Order: sequence, then structure tokens, then C-alpha cells
Amino acid sequence: RASTNNVTELIITGLFQDPKVQKVCFVLFLPVYLATVVGNGLIIVTVSVSKSLCSPMYFFLGYLSLVEICYSSSVVPKFITDLLAKVKTISLKGCLAQIFFFHFFAVTEILLLVVMAYDRYVAICKPLHYMNIMSRQLCHTLVAGSWLGGFIHSIIQVLNTIQLPFCGPNVIDHYFCDLRPLFKLACKDTFVEGIVVLANSGLISLFSLTILVSSYVIILTSLRNCSAEGRRKALSTCASHITVVILFFGPAIFIYMRPSSTFTGDKLVAVFYTVITPMLNPIIYTLRNAEVKIAMRKLWGKKE
Repeated sequence: RASTNNVTELIITGLFQDPKVQKVCFVLFLPVYLATVVGNGLIIVTVSVSKSLCSPMYFFLGYLSLVEICYSSSVVPKFITDLLAKVKTISLKGCLAQIFFFHFFAVTEILLLVVMAYDRYVAICKPLHYMNIMSRQLCHTLVAGSWLGGFIHSIIQVLNTIQLPFCGPNVIDHYFCDLRPLFKLACKDTFVEGIVVLANSGLISLFSLTILVSSYVIILTSLRNCSAEGRRKALSTCASHITVVILFFGPAIFIYMRPSSTFTGDKLVAVFYTVITPMLNPIIYTLRNAEVKIAMRKLWGKKE
């Protein structure tokens, strides 16, 4: 089967064809990517150094920020440098590597969001048992499980794709390597592989979204028994979590849970969840969280 793979290099069409528009995109997206790395990096440093942020919620937030940096870095640096290139190319192996890392970090993030929802559920619905349930050991296990889940998901996606023959067309109609645009180049019917992708991505998304929605519904209904102050604090924390979940899942469901299309709209939606969302997360979590803001001020106040 490998003998039919005479395609070793792929050409990426990119987001827009107009060179001037591409330069404008470069000027817009480079600061956004740098803000993603710096913003999430600040959260990682603040959480790991600050004594006041030792609860499981911040332990998970630190890992979420790490995954955000990795997730964004699997796509955005290549995308930004391609904006200045006349011909955008990537090797077939490089393309498969990008698919692997993009899906690995995306699913790890989804599972971490589920873990964070469970953490909020225990904190708000079982406050007296919180420290016993969310032990250090369980926190480490949940984070490791998230990374493992992402890895297994991604391996399945790549093994599903690696055996496809690519013998002719080599132009990917996207600005990074993803499964659907790559499947269109295969020299065979990819219906079965498409079903595997839909089942793999769809089931994880559906399972995670069900758990996330259920846990936040339970949390919100249980808040009726809390004091006004407790309710306000819990709602503030949950609001930031729910915002991140909607920002992440909305576009992903739009792209993966419907029939394939060649709309530029798909690419623009993908820009939202690969470039914009990773930058928004640190802003959403820090702006709505007094403890993180205070810890950051203390930490960076000392340095000045």
C-alpha cells in the first residue's frame, strides 16, 4: 500500500488568497498567538509559585493553560509563517504529525474541562468532603487520565489515516492539516474512515458535553440552598468555566458534527477555535477570579 503513496509533499491553500489580506492577518494573528503564550504562561507560573493558589481548581487551571499553549502551538506558528510564504507546503509526515498533536491537545483539553466541572461539582455540592474527595493523588490521576485519553484518541485518528493511499491530488483546502481536508485527497473512498473519525470525535464530544452540562445543571440547582455570598462566588466561578466550554465546544461541534463542506466559513470558524479561544481562556479565568488577580499582583509586584 505504501507504493501508492507517491505524494510526499502537500500544498496548503491557506485562509485567504490575497497577499495583502494575508499580511493583515499576519499583523493581527501574531500578537494574538504571543498573548496566548504569555497569558497562559503567566497563569502556569502564578499557580505553581503562589502559596494561596494550592487548591485543586488552580492545579487543574495550570494544566489547562499548559494544554492551551501546546494546542495553539500545534497549528498557529506554522499558519502565521505561511501567511508570509508565496507557496505554503507541508510534508505528508509533517501533516500527519500536525493532525496527531492537534487532536491530542484538543481532546486533552476537553477531558480537562470535564475534570474541572467535576471539581466544581464536588466543591459546591459536597463542600465538607471536598478535600477528602479531591486528594492530591486523585488530582494527579485525573490529569494523567486526560493526557492519556487525548493520546489514545489521537493515535486512533492517525492510524485510521496513515493507511490511506495518496497518489494524485496534493492541495489541501485549509490553512492547517486536519482529517477532512486530507481525506479528500485520498485515492479511495474514505466513507469508512470518515465514520471512524465522526465516531471517535463525536463520541468524545457528546460524552464530555453531556457530563459538563449535567454537572453544571446540578451545581446551579444546588445553589438555591447556599447563602447569597456563597451563591455569588460559586456563580462567578461557574460562569467562567461555562464560557470556556461554550467557546470550545460551539465551533468544534459546528465543524465535526455535520457533513463536510468547502465553505470559507469552516476555515473562519476553525480560526476562532485554534487562534482566538486559547488567548481568551486566561483572560476569562483571571478577570472573573479575585484570588488569581491578587496572587498575580503579589507575584509580579515582588519582581518589580
